[in-house]
Amino acid sequence: MRKWGPLVAVCLGVFMLLTDVSIVIVALPDIGTGLDMDFDGLQWVLDGYALALAALLLGLGALADRAGRRRVYTAGLAVFALASLACGLAPDGTTLVVARIVQAGGGAAMFATAMALLNLAYRGRDRAVAFGVWGAVSGAAAAVGPVAGGLLTEYLGWRSIFLVNLPLAVAGAVLARRTLPESRDPGAGRLDLPGAAAFTLAAGAAVLALIRGGADGWTSPAVLGAGAAVALALTVFLLVERRSPHPLLDLALFRRPAFTGVLLCGAVYSAAAFSALPYTSLWLQSVLGLGPMAAGLTMLPMSATAFTVSALAGRRLAALPTAVPLAGGLAVIGLGQLLQGVLDGSSGRAVLLPGLALAGLGVGAVSPILASAAMAAVPPERGGMAGGALNTFRQLGQALGIAVLGLVLHRGLGDALAGHPAVVPAPDAAARALGAGRPPAGLSEGLLRTAFATGLDRVQLTAGLTALAGAALVAVLLRRRPSAAAAGAGPAGAGTATTAGTASADGGTPAPLAPAEVNRHRVARP
Repeated sequence: MRKWGPLVAVCLGVFMLLTDVSIVIVALPDIGTGLDMDFDGLQWVLDGYALALAALLLGLGALADRAGRRRVYTAGLAVFALASLACGLAPDGTTLVVARIVQAGGGAAMFATAMALLNLAYRGRDRAVAFGVWGAVSGAAAAVGPVAGGLLTEYLGWRSIFLVNLPLAVAGAVLARRTLPESRDPGAGRLDLPGAAAFTLAAGAAVLALIRGGADGWTSPAVLGAGAAVALALTVFLLVERRSPHPLLDLALFRRPAFTGVLLCGAVYSAAAFSALPYTSLWLQSVLGLGPMAAGLTMLPMSATAFTVSALAGRRLAALPTAVPLAGGLAVIGLGQLLQGVLDGSSGRAVLLPGLALAGLGVGAVSPILASAAMAAVPPERGGMAGGALNTFRQLGQALGIAVLGLVLHRGLGDALAGHPAVVPAPDAAARALGAGRPPAGLSEGLLRTAFATGLDRVQLTAGLTALAGAALVAVLLRRRPSAAAAGAGPAGAGTATTAGTASADGGTPAPLAPAEVNRHRVARP
């Protein structure tokens, strides 16, 4: 057990933090009813977590280089556990959202240090085994989330989806203290606090503007103020990063089309594949009347297909040019989303299954390649920064995707209800109530089903077209360039469309750097 103790400790933390991205999805209707939360509040339960992960990953990775990676990891576990307890005991929606944001902060500390800790704990064949298991656990977390959330919510109540983290966190903390080696980067520069603050403000204000825009109108003072904050914070971030000797994100990397293409793929992948699932869950439970467990099982074809494809085809996918699995996978995700957008007032959950399975096929093609492709697209000394940037863009894509698709759903519901003024005199208010999982009184079942089908069809159409447009852009950015072939042989690695196989020994996990390189560079991000 001592040999594999570090692996178990890291996998426990990563499994919890990634499961908590999706475990909430099927519990949303019960949370909304239990805490009397409106549509905007439910969006923040999801977006607060994803946004905090995106905003804090790079900064906490840099902090870990200075303060010690094991110390930051165990501190993250403690914060995650305490915040999970606060989520489980939350008396109102505001407390829950704040606790979710703090919970994500602990998760970011674990996520930012996981790879480097494993890299230091294992050598040779054991290292390959450890990274293989870590990758499998990361994939399984996405598959388990909706099902575990449905099971716990249906039989123990929605609060149990947070409280179940406590024993796992305690076990992980004990193992971490006993088995994980400590490491620091003695050459780490000063923390880029201005850059981290500016990025966090820009991302948070963008999500706030999108969520409040649908409720207050795009010309309301709150939305205009949030938009101005986005512009100002983003400008400050770009100026700080250009001038900082130790930036969170080296902007020069964006001159490499392959790096830009991989980050774009990560953002679109998360937005298109996963951001529609919360609204699908609302339809399954609030409209069709399914329980949380049945709703979670309905989503299983997507996660099961993704996990199977990733596990069985990872090596073959890694041997292909990077554009094939990444752009091709996004295209398949897009087709899967479009196939789900065929609902009408008489549709049942079976209509979704083919589209979910097809989208899962695309997810399984993209997920094992992204991390290794990001690291292959930059010089070796920037590998940690590339991995951190990728995970940041993935979480930011999901946060923005949930907000945008929430707007689309609300507009679709409002348009469908506006055609029946005698029954629904205030369609906007009715749409918000319906989006929160609480159908207005007096709304007939037929109109309810038709309205939500209209809104959800628009959500799937938007997600599908986004994925297809992203696939086209990624294919262009990752196309092979004759002049880049020679550059790829130099010490800078591959600033072009390198195959993921050059950076991955197992078809899904980035090839770990030597321990000396981990200490010298920021390779703390997976």
